[in-house]
Amino acid sequence: MTGYTMLRNGGAGNGGQTCMLRWSNRIRLTWLSFTLFIILVFFPLIAHYYLTTLDEADEAGKRIFGPRVGNELCEVKHVLDLCRIRESVSEELLQLEAKRQELNSEIAKLNLKIEACKKSIENAKQDLLQLKNVISQTEHSYKELMAQNQPKLSLPIRLLPEKDDTGLPPPKATRGCRLHNCLDYSRCPLTSGFPVYVYDSDQFVFGSYLDPLVKQAFQATARANVYVTENADIACLYVVLVGEMQEPVVLRPAELEKHLYSLPHWRTDGHNHVIINLSRKSDTQNLLYNVSTGRAMVAQSTFYAVQYRPGFDLVVSPLVHAMSEPNFMEIPPQVPVKRKYLFTFQGEKIESLRSSLQEARSFEEEMEGDPPADYDDRIIATLKAVQDSKLDQVLVEFTCKNQPKPSLPTEWALCGEREDRLELLKLSTFALIITPGDPRLIISSGCATRLFEALEVGAVPVVLGEQVQLPYQDMLQWNEAALVVPKPRVTEVHFLLRSLSDSDLLAMRRQGRFLWETYFSTADSIFNTVLAMIRTRIQIPAAPIREEAAAEIPHRSGKAAGTDPNMADNGDLDLGPVETEPPYASPRYLRNFTLTVTDFYRSWNSAPGPFHLFPHTPFDPVLPSEAKFLGSGTGFRPIGGGAGGSGKEFQAALGGNVPREQFTVVMLTYEREEVLMNSLERLNGLPYLNKVVVVWNSPKLPSEDLLWPDIGVPIMVVRTEKNSLNNRFLPWNEIETEAILSIDDDAHLRHDEIMFGFRVWREARDRIVGFPGRYHAWDIPHQSWLYNSNYSCELSMVLTGAAFFHKYYAYLYSYVMPQAIRDMVDEYINCEDIAMNFLVSHITRKPPIKVTSRWTFRCPGCPQALSHDDSHFHERHKCINFFVKVYGYMPLLYTQFRVDSVLFKTRLPHDKTKCFKFI
Repeated sequence: MTGYTMLRNGGAGNGGQTCMLRWSNRIRLTWLSFTLFIILVFFPLIAHYYLTTLDEADEAGKRIFGPRVGNELCEVKHVLDLCRIRESVSEELLQLEAKRQELNSEIAKLNLKIEACKKSIENAKQDLLQLKNVISQTEHSYKELMAQNQPKLSLPIRLLPEKDDTGLPPPKATRGCRLHNCLDYSRCPLTSGFPVYVYDSDQFVFGSYLDPLVKQAFQATARANVYVTENADIACLYVVLVGEMQEPVVLRPAELEKHLYSLPHWRTDGHNHVIINLSRKSDTQNLLYNVSTGRAMVAQSTFYAVQYRPGFDLVVSPLVHAMSEPNFMEIPPQVPVKRKYLFTFQGEKIESLRSSLQEARSFEEEMEGDPPADYDDRIIATLKAVQDSKLDQVLVEFTCKNQPKPSLPTEWALCGEREDRLELLKLSTFALIITPGDPRLIISSGCATRLFEALEVGAVPVVLGEQVQLPYQDMLQWNEAALVVPKPRVTEVHFLLRSLSDSDLLAMRRQGRFLWETYFSTADSIFNTVLAMIRTRIQIPAAPIREEAAAEIPHRSGKAAGTDPNMADNGDLDLGPVETEPPYASPRYLRNFTLTVTDFYRSWNSAPGPFHLFPHTPFDPVLPSEAKFLGSGTGFRPIGGGAGGSGKEFQAALGGNVPREQFTVVMLTYEREEVLMNSLERLNGLPYLNKVVVVWNSPKLPSEDLLWPDIGVPIMVVRTEKNSLNNRFLPWNEIETEAILSIDDDAHLRHDEIMFGFRVWREARDRIVGFPGRYHAWDIPHQSWLYNSNYSCELSMVLTGAAFFHKYYAYLYSYVMPQAIRDMVDEYINCEDIAMNFLVSHITRKPPIKVTSRWTFRCPGCPQALSHDDSHFHERHKCINFFVKVYGYMPLLYTQFRVDSVLFKTRLPHDKTKCFKFI
């Protein structure tokens, strides 16, 4: 062993060194392992302790190496925030989960409802299909019943006689001519339109003998007449003018008869011809007395009984005014009712005068039999006794101061000049007209002239002699404008005249003024009346009055119209449906062919009233159709049954006899595009609106880039020929409804106010229904009328800047109302609303109707209008006084009546609630 040890330590050379190296490596590995163990075990422990105690190392009394409680880990600030966030997120997640479950439940329920609705829709479609089939079957059955009970009618084929047609067989005597045996009806079918051919007098010899003024006036009115045609082959009537002749021309009867028979379309007997002899003087010759006129009608102012054929010939008024319109400034007013003289008469009877009647035969030979009783002496004695009694102031003169006018035998000749006679009649309450002593002279130019002059100045005619044939007597009801007293009652005339009340006297004077203006005053009215008389006799409907053709201005629309909250502030009110279907026009008047037969007497015999037909401007008025029959065929309605009567239906439907109706807005504007666009936008959503007609009164066209609002109904922009306020009331052909809402471009009205006004107008269709009221007042110091716009409990006018009226009045305003009124409106650029109020009150004798408490309608912030000018009111004062002169009296009527409804929001000022009556 020792040897072995030695051998390892030193023997054999390097053995000892190798052992030392091995032992050294073993020790080094062991130390390295121990060091790594210490680092891996103790260093994490120290680091963990340091990290957990670092934030609290500076606090006193804290242990650095002490143990830690688990809950203390959340006490760190940022950890606390994280904990709070975690808690809130957890709560929100819980809530969202609950909502998700709730929505899932609702979705399931809605899916069930959707399925149920789909089934209901399918059922409704089936029901609708069945209803359509039922309606189709019902319509088919209705058409079959109508076809069985009302056979189809077509327009008759018009038969035009040949030029050489001899016509009807001649009557036994010319005096026996009546329509049935002297008029060829085949030339005048109902659908012909009543064409009239007027001979050109200058092409015939007798035309050179005519009075130039009469011929010129006649030709002018014939050219403007709607019935006159230049095609003689289709004419129903042929009109020839034969008088009045110039002085001293005297055309012999045989010569005149020869000229008549040489007319191109006379056809041997003159059937369907009208011979007109107009007289301008009281001594006009009776040219046709000894002339064989065949079957031609005669229209003149002088007739003997042997000459006049009742129902065939016509007694016409003398042509005193050949001008287009009389001078209204020279016509006296109709008030006061009583004038200076109770009655007047001036005339002289010349028995020895011989006229053209005696040219062929003597007067005694012509008047066969015993002479009639002459009451003239009794008349003279009675009237002189009344004058001498001094009970009333009268003036009767039976001898002319100057040379009397020529007259017919037994006729009272006129005294003095026309101006002198008119001055006396202006002072007379009644005007006596004594008919010729010979009763066989049924009318003369002298009597017709006296009648014309009395009606012109407002003296009520008192005709002594019941045998007289007054002008157009078979059509006009003369007892409403004149007194016709038999001559034997002359002793009772004074009592009769004093017994008339002021109201009756004023009514007769007003009716006489109407007859004079309509049928007597001008050549146009006389010619139109003659044609209207014949047309009515043969039962041909009048031609529709012309409408103004609207020249539309192209414009671009598409701008979405907003809703003004002030306009749409209707609360829970249902104002009515906004029309989604095409515009609905008012029903047209369908009684064209029966009106002439059934209603002509009313049309001819009364002063203008609601829907009156003027013969010189006849037209087919747009009136509502006949009222619907409510209930069953027996007319019995059980208690609690039927439809209507509930508040909801009142709000949602118009109801009444015309349950389906719309109105048209007519808006006048002049170069205020922004104001106009705002006003149009305010009409958006307005129920029962048919269309809007914008009357563009400016010669300058709208801006090309102007975008018009889309309000759900058509907007028609109409261009006018000139800047005139009268354009507001033109009867545009684009207006297809009876109701017109005339509104200014700066008017500011709510929808509920407009709808309420429309409902009120439907209950009073013949009146103006509007919002701002005004009144007229008498200026005592200046003895004239004034226009007043102050707040008042009384009114007589409603401004048409916001008012409903019937389209009928647009025709009357534009074509019938005296032109002098429209001229004054153009002169002042003012007063068109006053003129319309005058017209409607004159026709209806009713005041307008004011609705709601509004006294003005101007929008705030709009540019100034013409009414803000200082001269505005001065011009309106002048207009009122001028209009009174034209009408002859003050037609405006006062009223304290105002209409409000509890069904609409009406804001009532506290100081106005006691002024008006409400319904």
